[in-house]
Amino acid sequence: MMSPLIARLLLLVCLALPLYGVEKVRNRGYRKDPDADKFGSCMQGPAGTSGREGNPGANGIPGTPGIPGRDGPKGEKGECINEIFEEPWRPNYKQCAWNSLNYGIDLGKVADCTFTKLRTDSALRVLFSGSLRLKCKNACCQRWYFTFNGAECAGPLPIESIIYLDQGSPELNSTINIHRTSSVEGLCEGVKGGLVDVAVWVGTCDDYPRGDASTGWNSVSRVIIEELPK
Repeated sequence: MMSPLIARLLLLVCLALPLYGVEKVRNRGYRKDPDADKFGSCMQGPAGTSGREGNPGANGIPGTPGIPGRDGPKGEKGECINEIFEEPWRPNYKQCAWNSLNYGIDLGKVADCTFTKLRTDSALRVLFSGSLRLKCKNACCQRWYFTFNGAECAGPLPIESIIYLDQGSPELNSTINIHRTSSVEGLCEGVKGGLVDVAVWVGTCDDYPRGDASTGWNSVSRVIIEELPK
């Protein structure tokens, strides 16, 4: 015979087993909603409107320099141009003047004037202005001309002026004595730079006899020298 205590324990076990099975089945069929803790027992509402754009962020830190690129192809050979820079042209001139030269010579130097020529590749313009005279009983010719350092101009030709007097007649008095202001003027190239002795001379013409010449009588005579760019 079972004791009353054991009989009671068996009875409790028989009553508890069905209840445990039912609870286990309930736990298997129930899945917990992962959002239940977020929203509690309320349902999730519709999504709200998007917010405004935020302010631009600060500039980032500059990146490290990139790797240098490769050398480009070799260019074509250029042309060599030599530029010559010259100083601006400055006027360079001189005047020599005499009061009443009264030179009665027929052959020789009448007057001279020294001039400093600044450049070799320039030209000289010269002018003599003064009274000239020639007289003779028969046909005669005299020539007034410039020299540069003792030589006549060769670039391109001499600078000269002549007076020719034909044989007179008894009616016109061949010994007439007329002094006229005249000029001898020209441009000479090829004179080297530096000190230049510019002179005026009187001489004879080719194939004609000389007469009685006079230069600078009773008046002012002058020589003007000017250096000009070519």
